[in-house]
Amino acid sequence: MSAPSSTASQRSDPGLDDDLFGFDGAAALIRAWSRGLRPDPDLTVSSWADRHRKLASRASAEPGQYRTARTPYMREIMDRLSPGDPTQRIVFMKAAQVGATEAGNNWIGFVIHQAPGPMLAVQPTVELAKRNSRQRIDPLIDESPDLRERVKPARSRDAGNTMLSKEFAGGILIMTGANSAVGLRSTPARYIFLDEVDAYPASADEEGDPVTLAEARSLTFAHRRKVFLVSTPTIRGLSRIEREFEASDQRRFFVPCPHCAAMQWLRFERLRWEKGRPETAEYHCEGCERPIAEHHKTRMLERGEWRATATAADPATVGYHLSALYSPVGWLSWQRIARAHEAARGSDEAMRAFRNTILGETWMETGEAPDWQRLADRREAWAPGTVPERGLFLTAGADVQKDRIEVDVWAWGRGLESWLVDHLVFEGGPGDPGCWQQLTDLLGRTWAHASGQTMTLARLAIDTGYETSAVYAWSRQVGFAQVAPVKGVEGFTRTSPVTGPTYVDATVAGKRLRRGARLWTVATSTFKAETYRFLRQDRPTREEQAAGALCPPGTIHLPDWADGEWLKQLTAEQLVTVKGKRGFARLEWQKLRERNEALDTRVYARSAAWIAGADRWPEARWADLEAQLGLVKQDGPEAGPATAPSVLTRTTPRRRTVRSSYMG
Repeated sequence: MSAPSSTASQRSDPGLDDDLFGFDGAAALIRAWSRGLRPDPDLTVSSWADRHRKLASRASAEPGQYRTARTPYMREIMDRLSPGDPTQRIVFMKAAQVGATEAGNNWIGFVIHQAPGPMLAVQPTVELAKRNSRQRIDPLIDESPDLRERVKPARSRDAGNTMLSKEFAGGILIMTGANSAVGLRSTPARYIFLDEVDAYPASADEEGDPVTLAEARSLTFAHRRKVFLVSTPTIRGLSRIEREFEASDQRRFFVPCPHCAAMQWLRFERLRWEKGRPETAEYHCEGCERPIAEHHKTRMLERGEWRATATAADPATVGYHLSALYSPVGWLSWQRIARAHEAARGSDEAMRAFRNTILGETWMETGEAPDWQRLADRREAWAPGTVPERGLFLTAGADVQKDRIEVDVWAWGRGLESWLVDHLVFEGGPGDPGCWQQLTDLLGRTWAHASGQTMTLARLAIDTGYETSAVYAWSRQVGFAQVAPVKGVEGFTRTSPVTGPTYVDATVAGKRLRRGARLWTVATSTFKAETYRFLRQDRPTREEQAAGALCPPGTIHLPDWADGEWLKQLTAEQLVTVKGKRGFARLEWQKLRERNEALDTRVYARSAAWIAGADRWPEARWADLEAQLGLVKQDGPEAGPATAPSVLTRTTPRRRTVRSSYMG
């Protein structure tokens, strides 16, 4: 028998070469087979991160070596993700900026380096997945030599390193968005990282719940799979992460009191400060009632431990909850939390953000329709078509019906305080050119302000749900500077209630025009809930207002010429919790009566105010609007910017058209 070739000798381990098995490549095959038989490493994710993870300056406020000791509460959560732990599903409902995403990235680095296998990382959208890849995953790999040598360079030919895919020996990391059904079912995955699940759409490309689709990719790995669900919660009854947490063993991080050593988990109710002085904020122990200063937090966190407070429906699932009260010293202080709470008082939207992002808790959206008779008792006196003094600009909402177009005109002031100024019904419907002409005339019409000035509409939002092509055609004809076609969609959003505009095709005289209209998408649930919250607000009595007391921000003022029918339309819906076919709860607006045009037009007028920018205007913009109406003297550098839109008319007042039979 001839001696083994030099090439085979270089490839082979001592005592192992191809000639022993009779074919080329046998030794490499045996070695690969042997590596596959090796058990998963005993190293945990947290110990790996302390040894190998480097934080890049472009991706972290504290660059350098990662230290689990900085956020001790993350140690157990990360170690549950280690292969040696039998837990299969880890649920983390948390406040913003407590280190959860970095813990997930540590897990990704650990998988690439120590326990390779197919991994799926899901962000709410594909665009966010791309951004996360550039801002988090690329620095994770670039800053660690152990990871750089395992992931192919992005510039190499036939590279496995792309924006949404990172190949490494023994595995691959696929990144996708929850809005992409193709991405969610692209490949089996042993490891699944679901980040910000409460921001996922209800369905991925109409193919089903994104979390269910993603988790289905791991079922073939049986007990070896790991699923990490992370999110800041949103609305009770809709929150995925809350539903998962409540089905788990509901672990809380218990820390010792520095005075009496009583173990407790931190509750916001025990953070106390003098009214108006958030700098005095201290935490009060539930055992000895003594105040705990901020500087004790580091020692408390070091000695803290996770304790289950419930029994899990699935023993393979563990759940964790953490608020920003645990944020390490140097991050979010108790003083800043107290200041944020004081700033949020009086605003449901701000308080909702506080509960979600700082307390890590869901917000209860009531959606109960106000009593129309109570609204009738609070009506105020001003003439139809006139704008009260604090109204600073006008918007309108138009609802297209089969035989008419109904329009409500609303005046808006500081803090989004609003007044119903006019209600108009144009008979004829979308098939009548005269009806559209009346709507066109409305764009140039004027309303008298209490100051003596006259005002025109800043923006009119018109619904495109009925006779869409006719609405697009009219909008194109009059122009999009003053008109905003809107499309209502169900569901709440914690980002922006209005998105767009997007260009859509329009049909004119049978010819399709590409990019023929600019369409805005409106989360109608958000504005309906806001309207009902504003209507339910307590306000000063008439006597108190006469003495100078101001109404709270968002107050909705209704005139005495708005009769019972219109008020019933405004309160025609309520928010209820319903269960779908798979048992998942969702919030849904249901009609209490057939006609609800007043509520719809209010939502459209509110979206027009949002599109005009009222939710984002600085103080100088409001001051400029007041100056245009002669309500305050405008001089010096305090004057508003030159870009402030004019609320005054430059046209001759026109004759008003027919009013509804039940208004007037």
